[in-house]
Amino acid sequence: MSRIRSVAATSPAINRRTVLAATGAAAVSAGVGYALRPTDSQAATDTTRVVAQSRRAPAAPLAPYTKGTTLATVAAPRNSSGFRRLGDGPGWSRVVRSELAAPKSGRAGRRTALASFVQLTDLHLTDVQHPSRLECLRSTDKGAWRPHEALTVQGAISLVERINALRGAPVTGTPLHFAMTTGDNTDNNAKSELEWYMKIMSGGRMTPNSGDPRHYEGVQNSGLKLYWQPESTVRDGDKQLGFPHLQGFLAAAIREVQSPGLNLPWYSTVGNHDALPLGCFGHGDSWLAEYAVGGKKLMSLSAAEGKKLQDAIRANKDPKGTAYRDLLKAHARDMRSVTADESRAPFTQADYLRAHLDPAYRGNGPVGHGYSTANLDAGTQYYTFRIADDVIGISIDTTDPGGHYNGSIGTAQLNWLDKQLRDNKDSHVIVFSHHTSQSMANTSNVDPAHPNERRHNGQEVVALLGSHANVLAWVNGHIHRNYITPHKGSGGHSFWEISTASHVDYPQLARVIEITDNKDGTLSLFTTLVESAAPHRTDFADLTQTGLAALYRELSYNVPDRTAMLAGDPNDRNTELVLKKG
Repeated sequence: MSRIRSVAATSPAINRRTVLAATGAAAVSAGVGYALRPTDSQAATDTTRVVAQSRRAPAAPLAPYTKGTTLATVAAPRNSSGFRRLGDGPGWSRVVRSELAAPKSGRAGRRTALASFVQLTDLHLTDVQHPSRLECLRSTDKGAWRPHEALTVQGAISLVERINALRGAPVTGTPLHFAMTTGDNTDNNAKSELEWYMKIMSGGRMTPNSGDPRHYEGVQNSGLKLYWQPESTVRDGDKQLGFPHLQGFLAAAIREVQSPGLNLPWYSTVGNHDALPLGCFGHGDSWLAEYAVGGKKLMSLSAAEGKKLQDAIRANKDPKGTAYRDLLKAHARDMRSVTADESRAPFTQADYLRAHLDPAYRGNGPVGHGYSTANLDAGTQYYTFRIADDVIGISIDTTDPGGHYNGSIGTAQLNWLDKQLRDNKDSHVIVFSHHTSQSMANTSNVDPAHPNERRHNGQEVVALLGSHANVLAWVNGHIHRNYITPHKGSGGHSFWEISTASHVDYPQLARVIEITDNKDGTLSLFTTLVESAAPHRTDFADLTQTGLAALYRELSYNVPDRTAMLAGDPNDRNTELVLKKG
């Protein structure tokens, strides 16, 4: 059995690492990027207390724990044609990856656990009745709207329930220290969605409904064949593919639900859908802001017009939403009436930070979930936090305030990141962001708050991380796909980039990551994927909160034009990533 050190039960020695943590020296440029000031968190004054917020080690000897993970079982289809019904399938085995270091025999008996945590990403909690949504692009792209989007809240709560049920890390059995969401927590940058996100993570009751409190008003009761009409006899395109008739589905989807909240500390990283209306348009257009809360909604569009708008968005030709605004104005007479609702207003960066700092959403902490009043004062969304005695985490903001769904970072943040890595050279580092290195390709737009600042792409971030020996991994999302990339940096330094699939598109996963010291000059990062707690088998008559969470998964499996590549190859799923110690 592995030798385990439970950080939660360890008193740190008097060394430079603990002194740095205790004095807040890890927080360079407080008020620019770092979150953990004494007024906002215990972290700056008491490392042991922050670490001890994680689950306590169980009384029994620690052992590998695979129940509820994809090592044990994964949802799989039970039939081979038509609408696929899911059931229990075989688990995914663990793959050892040695591109960056050779694994040495006997390491399992030597290894010591340093830290373990859970990554959630791309929840895309969706106000499906929001007027601004780009659902009408489904006329040109089947993937522009998902038949299961009305169940994002139920699905996310079920994922929280799964994480809460994990009694230890899958390989080492150590308590999980924290959870990190790596962005696109919301879908439309709507205040309604932000409230649902905060309650899902911290615990509470919520009603995933906006507009008319009594009735659903959206594309799924529009009678349009472009969308799945679950309660209508209309032979829509999705029903032709086998999607079921489900009476009562829409009323159940907008019914009050309850989340237990995560039972361990959680941190938050911002994504483009959290920062930008619809994930692609910069803030500032007052007409679009009014449209978001108004009483009209465009539900259909010709394929030609849809393709023109979609091409403009993809090519970064409409970062401010000007073409979208003009299209909406041109189709004013084609819109359908809905109930206006101020809760659908776009939220700003300050709104996002204030929500995290709100005591009502503290849950299991920490205060601010990484963010601080220093971030609020400086208008930044990046910070450093201590994970364990030997490990720090750095959350960066890769969204482009100027618009577009691809990312980049400004010079000030890149320099701040470099300083954090240098000042914490005695600690291992895990970097968190929303965008991947390949999707940080948007450097042409201007940040309205810093119009003269240069933007930097993902390869520049890779080069920076690869120049520091203490970087172990860059953990991110955005591409909705499991993908793990080895990076070899300068001076023999190397690190792993771990990209995890979304929870809105099948296979709807989160990832447990464990860091171990193999006591032979190498480290191992273990990655283990987990599904939500909802059963694999569904019952169309079960429209309870749990039944809808199960249906959420099954509907997502059956979306038209679904691609199997999002699950990734075996090398991108359950792995042991071996790395030389810096």
